[in-house]
Amino acid sequence: MLTYSFENIGAESLYEHLYRCIRADILAGRLQAGEKLPSKRSLAHQLGISVITVEGAYGQLVAEGYCQSVPKKGFFVARLSSLPIKPAQAQRVHREPEACLPEYLADFTANSLRPEDFPFKTWTRLLRQVMAQQAEELLERSPGMGIMSLRETIANHLRSFRGLDVASEQIVVGAGTEYLYGLLVQLLGRDKCFGVENPGFDKIRQVYRQNAVRCVPVAMDEQGICPQELQEKGVDVLHISPSHHFPTGCITPISRRYELLGWASAGEGRFIIEDDYDSEFRLTGRPIPTMMGIDVSGRVIYMNTFSKTLTPTIRISYMVLPDKLVEVFHRELGFYSCTVSNFEQYTLARFIRAGYFEKHINRMRNCYRRRREALLQTMKAGGLFHHADLIERGSGLHFLLRFHTGKDDHVLQQELSQKGIRMRPLSDYYVGSAEGAAHTFVLNYSGMEEDCLDEAIDRIVSCLEA
Repeated sequence: MLTYSFENIGAESLYEHLYRCIRADILAGRLQAGEKLPSKRSLAHQLGISVITVEGAYGQLVAEGYCQSVPKKGFFVARLSSLPIKPAQAQRVHREPEACLPEYLADFTANSLRPEDFPFKTWTRLLRQVMAQQAEELLERSPGMGIMSLRETIANHLRSFRGLDVASEQIVVGAGTEYLYGLLVQLLGRDKCFGVENPGFDKIRQVYRQNAVRCVPVAMDEQGICPQELQEKGVDVLHISPSHHFPTGCITPISRRYELLGWASAGEGRFIIEDDYDSEFRLTGRPIPTMMGIDVSGRVIYMNTFSKTLTPTIRISYMVLPDKLVEVFHRELGFYSCTVSNFEQYTLARFIRAGYFEKHINRMRNCYRRRREALLQTMKAGGLFHHADLIERGSGLHFLLRFHTGKDDHVLQQELSQKGIRMRPLSDYYVGSAEGAAHTFVLNYSGMEEDCLDEAIDRIVSCLEA
C-alpha cells in the first residue's frame, strides 16, 4: 500500500501533492511499469483523505501518460520508455563496506566452528518440538532477564559443571556478552573506572569506551592481574578472565584470586566481572573453580556465553549477579526487554536439559584435543620447533609460539600473510609497551582444517628461514 505524508505541504492542494508523490515513485522506479495502483477507495482510507482527492490525482496521472485506466480493473503504471523523463536523483545511501579479506591457506586468528561440528540434526529436531509443543509460550513477552525455564536450566548447569550454587533469579540472559557489558555499565554507574587486562581482548576495551566510561589497562604478571595497579589507577570495576586469560593463556592461582577478592571487598562499590572465557575447553586436568564460587562478600559478577561452545552465530550469553545487585537490576533496568528470542531460549533450554549440551561439549573436547595433537605433530615433523618455542597452559583453544627471529613482528606478519598464513602477534593485544611479547604470535586452532597443515607449516618455516 502506498504511504505518503500530507504534513507541511504549504499551499499545495491535497490532490496535487498526492499526484506529485506517485509521479516521483514512478520516475524513481519504485512503482514499476504494469504495476496496479491501489483502488481509489482503499488508498483514500489508507491516507485519511477523500476519494475525490485520489480520483483527482489519478486523473492527472492518466492525463499526463504516467498511468493507464483499464475499465473494471483499475489503474496501472504506464511504460515510460518513450517519454523524455528526467532521471531520478540517486538515493544517498551509506552502504556498509564489503569485507574484502584475502583468501588464506590457514587462518590461525579464526575463532569459528566448522559446519560439521554443529549438531544440526538435534537442534532442528528441538526447534520443531518447541514450535509444536510451546506455541503459546513463543508468543508471550519474555521477561527482561530471560525466560525462567532457561535461567533455571543454566543455574542447574552451573551447579553441576562449575560448582556454582546460584538461583535462577540471579541470572540475566542477553544477546552476546557485548550487550551484557553495556547493561553492567548502566547498572554499576558511568562514574566508575573499569579496569581491563593488559594484554587483553581489544573488543572489551572498545565496548567500555563506546559506553562512555573510563577504561584503563591493568598490567599482568605470570599470575594474572597485578593488584598494586588497581589502587594506583583508581579502578572500581575489574574485568578479568582468571580461568583462562586471552591471549596469554595465564591461569590465576588461588592466592592471587583471594588478593583480588580482598581488594574488591575493601572499597565501597567495587566489583569484579569474571569472564569465564573458554572454561569448557580445559583439555588437561580438572576445571578451575570460579571466583564467584569462593566470593563471600558478593562482589563477583560471573559471565559466560554459548557462542563459543555452540557457534558464534547463536548470540546467547548470560551473567550471574550477586544477590545485592539483583534488586538494583530490577529497579533500574527492569524495563528492558530480553534481546534473545523466545524461540532460541526455549530451544537452548531443551538442548541443555536433555543432556545434548554435555554430549556436545565432550565431543568437541575430544575433537579439539585431536586437532591440537595433529597441529603439534605437524609442527614437530615440519621442523617448526627448530625455529620456535611453544607456550601453552593446557586450557582453551589457542596457544603461543615464540619465534627465533630478529624480524619485526609486523614485518613477519606481513610475510606470513603473503604466503597465505594469517596470524596476529601478541604485541597487538597490548596497550602501550609490550615488554616480553616480541616475536610471539597467537595461534587459534578451533576452526583449523587439518588437510592444509603440512603446507601451512612449511610456509611458516620458509618465512623464518628466509
